[in-house]
Formats: sequence, C-alpha cells, structure tokens
Amino acid sequence: MKSCSLKLLSIFLFFIGFSNAVTAQDITGIWRGYFVTESNDQYKFEVQVEQNKNNRVSGVSYSYLSTVFYGKASLTGYYNKSSKTALIQEIKTIELRMSGGSVACIMKCLVNYARSGNEEFLEGTFTSSYEKSDTGTGIRRGGNCGGGKIYLRKVTTSDFYVEPFLRDKPLEKNTTPPVAQKPETQAPAKKPNPKQPSKSTAGKITSITHQKTIAKTPKKNIPETDTARRQIAPPVTIEQQPQKELPKPSVTPPAVIRNRQNNLLQTINVKSHEVVINLYDNGEIDGDTISVYFDNKLILSKQGLTASPLTATLNMGDDNSEHTLTMVADNLGRIPPNTSLMIVHDGDKRYEVRVTSDETKNATVRFRYQKTD
Repeated sequence: MKSCSLKLLSIFLFFIGFSNAVTAQDITGIWRGYFVTESNDQYKFEVQVEQNKNNRVSGVSYSYLSTVFYGKASLTGYYNKSSKTALIQEIKTIELRMSGGSVACIMKCLVNYARSGNEEFLEGTFTSSYEKSDTGTGIRRGGNCGGGKIYLRKVTTSDFYVEPFLRDKPLEKNTTPPVAQKPETQAPAKKPNPKQPSKSTAGKITSITHQKTIAKTPKKNIPETDTARRQIAPPVTIEQQPQKELPKPSVTPPAVIRNRQNNLLQTINVKSHEVVINLYDNGEIDGDTISVYFDNKLILSKQGLTASPLTATLNMGDDNSEHTLTMVADNLGRIPPNTSLMIVHDGDKRYEVRVTSDETKNATVRFRYQKTD
C-alpha cells in the first residue's frame, strides 16, 4: 500500500512538473524580422537570445541590409512571464562591416510576446542613443539617436551563424540543422544610426541598416520651382470658375481576380490612415509565391513566402471607406494549398488572418476605414 501511494505521488508530481514546463514561456532562440524608424525607413533585424532560470536574457543582435553590410552588438535584458513582455538592451557593438562616416547607436527594445498556432512573435517599439561622442559633429554619447517599431518572428536558422549558446539546444520547429553562414569579408566601419541611413548608388551599396551618415557639407535647399513637392493649386478668383471634380475612374479587376472565385475571409474595421500588413509562410516553407492586389491594383508581384515577412503599407485614403485586399496564389509550393499568415497593424491594434488560396480561389480581406476626428 505504501509503495502504491508513493507511485501515485510520483506520478502526480510528474504531471505538475510537466504542466509547469508547458505553461512556462521561454524566448530562447533566434528571432528575425525588421524595424521601422520614425522616418519610415525599414531595415532587417535579428536577435539570438538565451533566457536563464531567472528570466534574464543575454545574446547578440544584428542590424543589416545584407550579410555584407551589418552591425553586430551584444545584448542583455529580462523577460516578464506574467505580462509577456521582454526588455532587450544592446550593450555595445562588437562587429561592424559598414561604410564610414557614421556614428554608432545602441538600441533598447520593449517587445510583447504573441503566439498564433505554431508561430511566435516579438513586436513592440525601440529607442536608440549614440554609443560615443563625436567632436567633429557635436554628437554626444547618450544623445537621442531615434526610435520606431520592431517586428520579429521566431525562426530556426540565422542569416549569419548560430551563436555557441544556441548550438547545443534544440530549436522549436527545426527539422534540419541550421547551416552555418558566415558573412562576406568587408573592412570594418562604424555602426550607424537608424534615423538617417545614407543612400545607395546604382549597382553599389554604400549604406547599411541602423546608419546615420554625418554630412560634411550643408544640405541643399529645395528650389522654389520644385512644385512636385508643394502641389500648390492656383487661387480661385472671380474671373476663374472652379472646375468640377471629375469622378475617379474605377480600376478594372485583372483576369486573375475576374476569373477566379474570391472568398472573403474577414472584414476588419480600421481607424489608421495607413495600415501595415506582414505576410509570412504559414507552416513549412515550401516555395509558395503570391501576388497581392489592393483595390484591384497590384502591390506585390510573385513574391515568395518565407520566415521573413513580406510588408506592404495600405493607404486608406479619405474618399472611400471600404477597401479590398486580394491574395492570389501564383503556385501551390510543394505542399498544396498556398497558405500564409497575415498580421495587420492598425496603429496599436493587431489582427491575425490565416490565408488559404489556390489556382481557382483567391483570398480577400475587406477593410472598413472609420475616420476619427
């Protein structure tokens, strides 16, 4: 009888431990996506983190345009399991492969954890500050270097290489070992500021993510004759009769919309003038490609769905309160049908839509714009 009780007790304790292990959230792993600065510049961002038993976080981050031009920094932080928020703070830059004439910046990210099926996300905001002072430009260490929004998704491979603290740990959703990929060699340069990335010339990348180029000469003023930016209409006088506003021509739906069945998945009421959508491959990355139409206008053409998001900004406008987004399958990949996960960002609100389409059926989402005063 005593041995039976002990056996039942051990089983009970086992299930308690198992339940705690399931509910406890651990953000250890590789997270990849992008960040958007206050000036609407978008750059790639990857973090590799390890969470210890005290919920402390450590690891590295990459800010980059490509694996040739990037900045790598060490980081620390903390994950709050009750609020499902993580504070990730870059400590210092440890590797730089960028163009010169820039000042290093350190990012501080406050992100929220979210899960949709088997997919996991970290989304939130970031601020940044100058890592060092620069007497030539008047920049002081700790000064404001800009901020913005950040969007990350948990993945099983790195655009660079997997750090040693993750190599011996099994990554969720990983079916094949990650391939070590080292970036091409390039002369080190200073880590840049995300607020003002320098422009690239044709055929040659001269700037990199998270970069602020320090101008050596003053900026040129925009000439007064530049009416393209001003768009100033001539004043209406007594002699002038205001022209009647012509109705805007409707856009004829393309053949792939006219000739296929269009299934309405969801209607979303939005209040932001601009709505951002992110499209991911939903499940195994199997070569799905899609085209996306907004009000029958092509905005994404034959784009592959991967672990990194396809991003588009939808302008709701003021002349129409209803808009339609249509996802068209260009192929079905190795595993039919064509499936994707769409994340909709309406200001601080976030919506998830699971999209399924094939060669006979399109997927549509309707947006109703509710303008606020």
